[in-house]
Amino acid sequence: MKKICFVVDSIFSIGGVQRVTAVIAKELAKDYDVNIVTFDKPEQKNTTLYHLNEVNINYRFFAYPQVGKIKTLICKAFSGLYLKLQPATQWCSDLYARSSYPSELRKALLAELRLGEYDVIIGVHAPLAARLATLRKDLPNTKLIGWLHNSFEALFGKDSHYYIGPKRRKHYIYQFRKLDDVVVLCQDDANRFNECDKHFTPTVIYNPLTLKQGETATGESKKFLTIGRFTPLHKGIDILIKAFNLFAKKNNEWHLDIVGEGSEERTFKDLIIKYQLEDRITIHPFTNQIQEYYSHAQTYVLSSRWEGMPLVLVEAMAHGLPIISSDLPVSKEIMGDFGMYFKNGDIEDLAQRMEEATHIDWQKKSKEAIAVAHQFDIKNIITQWKQLIE
Repeated sequence: MKKICFVVDSIFSIGGVQRVTAVIAKELAKDYDVNIVTFDKPEQKNTTLYHLNEVNINYRFFAYPQVGKIKTLICKAFSGLYLKLQPATQWCSDLYARSSYPSELRKALLAELRLGEYDVIIGVHAPLAARLATLRKDLPNTKLIGWLHNSFEALFGKDSHYYIGPKRRKHYIYQFRKLDDVVVLCQDDANRFNECDKHFTPTVIYNPLTLKQGETATGESKKFLTIGRFTPLHKGIDILIKAFNLFAKKNNEWHLDIVGEGSEERTFKDLIIKYQLEDRITIHPFTNQIQEYYSHAQTYVLSSRWEGMPLVLVEAMAHGLPIISSDLPVSKEIMGDFGMYFKNGDIEDLAQRMEEATHIDWQKKSKEAIAVAHQFDIKNIITQWKQLIE
């Protein structure tokens, strides 16, 4: 039986990446010896969060050692020089990889991974995938895979929100090429990587439907729904609240439910108060029974400024919900003509789509939603993962 290891920032916290990683790990654990190395603290362990207690998975809690101040300053100086000069050669990229990942940290992770004698190691998220690439020569008999959960634009665009940006794009691609494979979440991302480097062609594996389905929505609630963490910019909840304010001036029946938690919650509540929409918009905390919100909604709204592959779209469609979405490439790839799209960031355009959603043939759209969601059944997705592992 092959030994597989996922290396993750966190598995015992709330988030889409954590949830899909847990689902894939659980499915693979039926046929493989699955291990998870996490940067969570041991006291955070909670295998009931994503039903990880249903299968046998081994967990390793890892923390980096401290790096001396002088070594840190030297590494930062070289890293800054690299980013300023941006040399195009791979050997410069390798030097930058070493300077931005001091030997004390690299050796600590290497020692941890060697302990497990894994056949396959999967680095979850771009930074961990790049870290894994620096261990290529040290783990010659291990298949190394990177699993990217954010879009190309979110990682490397000029307005990158993950502190990587265009200056590091070539470096990351150089490092990714050392891995045996890199998984991205949509074809658009694979194409954009390949346009940057003809020698680099990632594998596309969509995220699966990860939620046990609740009751199918009936289309009678007159409720819009959105779900996501309250982080700056990402989910575009500020855009949605402003758009609903415009919509509510013409429609006094529909309600907006926002489910989530995070650092921007106070900002969003203040925005709701500013527009005097306390009776029309309700913020709910995260819950393990999220199916109830899907079942009692009428239309789902994804107002994100960027996404890797939004699981909420598939979950909402599985419950029969029509979808309004920002015109992200991944949304169009997932939903095709089914989705109702607005220009990313355009408040008035979103308000218009919301108005149009109140007049659609809801039952027809609901049936289409369920049909689209079936394409992301876990059985189809896990087959692709097994092919990659073997």
